[in-house]
Amino acid sequence: MASIPFDQRDGTIYLDGNMVDWKDAKVHVLTHALHYGSCVFEGERAYNGIIFKSQEHSERLHKSAAIMGMKVPVSSEDLTKLKDQVLKANNIVDGYVRAFAWRGSEQMGVSAQQTTTHMAIAAWDWGSYFSAEKRENGINLCMAQYRRPAPDMAPTQAKAAGLYMICTISKHNAEAQGYDDALMLDYRGYVAEATGANIFLIKNGEIHTPTPDCFLNGITRQTVIGLAKEMGYDLIERHIKPEELGDFEECFLTGSAAEVTAVGSIAEHNYSVGPIVRDLRDAYEKLVRGQS
Repeated sequence: MASIPFDQRDGTIYLDGNMVDWKDAKVHVLTHALHYGSCVFEGERAYNGIIFKSQEHSERLHKSAAIMGMKVPVSSEDLTKLKDQVLKANNIVDGYVRAFAWRGSEQMGVSAQQTTTHMAIAAWDWGSYFSAEKRENGINLCMAQYRRPAPDMAPTQAKAAGLYMICTISKHNAEAQGYDDALMLDYRGYVAEATGANIFLIKNGEIHTPTPDCFLNGITRQTVIGLAKEMGYDLIERHIKPEELGDFEECFLTGSAAEVTAVGSIAEHNYSVGPIVRDLRDAYEKLVRGQS
């Protein structure tokens, strides 16, 4: 059965200071963000009616907006409260929350100094990003055709919509070939991340993860690093060369959407869904549900 298009769902969305009917939450076709990518956003998950790391996400949205020269019209503390209100208005217990800010339609052109910054929050029911089978056996990745840009080429520390254009292209290309996702290298040729999640690789009991110097240091990534250290695992942040991928035994991705997802293969390299991946996945699930 096809899913309901996102513009045709029932519910309530916060839009510029008001709670509006889901189907009435619209913007003009000449909105600056639609043409020039001037939008920042957060993707968050709620568990048992509580948004995980909500304040951290609110603060990151403000940081992303500042990098883009935008000012979010509500404080990070008020944003956190508004997300809770949207969650409750839609009766969401376990779901996804999307908070975002964008430049409006007062100006059309590269310069947008006079545009208004708008704010919206939506929430909807959403289960696991991948099927139970894929979570058990691991997802399969190919190599992406595009690379993550250098910090002096793009605002790489902002969670900005425009930066995801190459992710969508790479994800579509992967799916067309029968893969679940794609692994992106950075501008230097080092391993960076998947199209929407950070990556961790394991060998000899040690967990290795790329240094986030040209991509987002994800909130889930930071959470899992903290868990790994608490559990006594050695964790190493460093530059990882693609030719090293065959040396690792286990691999997993992290992200608000992906949570902790095992990887079964990257191109010709295969990995087991081993004890460390399972330990961290279980620990993360307990943490987000308040069971730790």
